[in-house]
Amino acid sequence: MELEIIGYLTAILVGLSLGLIGGGGSILTLPILVYIFGIEAGTTAPAYSLFIVGSASLIGASIKYKEGLVDLKTAIIFGLPTLVAIYFTRNNIVPALPHELFTLSDSTFTKPMLVMVLLAILMILAAVVMIKGRKDVVQNQPQKFNYPIILIEGLFVGVVTGLVGAGGGFIIIPALIILSNLPMKKAVGTSLVIIVMNSFFGFLGSVDTIEIDWQVLLIFTAFSVSGIFIGNQLSHKMDGSTLKKGFGWFVLVMGTAIFIKEIFLN
Repeated sequence: MELEIIGYLTAILVGLSLGLIGGGGSILTLPILVYIFGIEAGTTAPAYSLFIVGSASLIGASIKYKEGLVDLKTAIIFGLPTLVAIYFTRNNIVPALPHELFTLSDSTFTKPMLVMVLLAILMILAAVVMIKGRKDVVQNQPQKFNYPIILIEGLFVGVVTGLVGAGGGFIIIPALIILSNLPMKKAVGTSLVIIVMNSFFGFLGSVDTIEIDWQVLLIFTAFSVSGIFIGNQLSHKMDGSTLKKGFGWFVLVMGTAIFIKEIFLN
């Protein structure tokens, strides 16, 4: 019970990350669900993650929309190919993967291990982006859409979302800045809208294939939602670049630890 309380309190960091930087919620949600709550990593934990992150992002997107920091046209253009990829991944790739993927020496690499290793790699990549920082676009520049690259990015984010339950905010935000010339703050708000679309679409595709403990799921979600209000306030009052770098180092340590555990300690 004490471990679950720690898990629920840690869930606040999920919303904090989403409110502060428009991403990173999923890369925290999945390890908390798997390692603290003991939820199966192959199918159930990614589905839970999609619901939790989608709910928190919905609140965050509503706040950002009221502040005029959401570009709905961009969200739709980027989000549609992502939804197609999520549907294909959740309904074709995930069910087709066997529980035991391959055996190397005396070790068997399973589907849950694949999910956690992919997550660890994504966490490390996201951490590098957050630590390095991103340059904002020049204000008052005309918006542009690089449609072929947006299509590729959207499909990639959709596959990632479908496999590991990650909304892909850390991929979406730099893509929005580079590919559609959005300023950083607007990219964060628009990213939250896309994450909402991705997460709920992915979760609905999993409802009939898993058993859901609604008590755990809803309590975890409530703590995450509370965190997004904190993150949104911090985004106005504190130096965002410093917070992002600090969070990036935290994610880097977590991602490295998960990778080592899954590869060398299982």
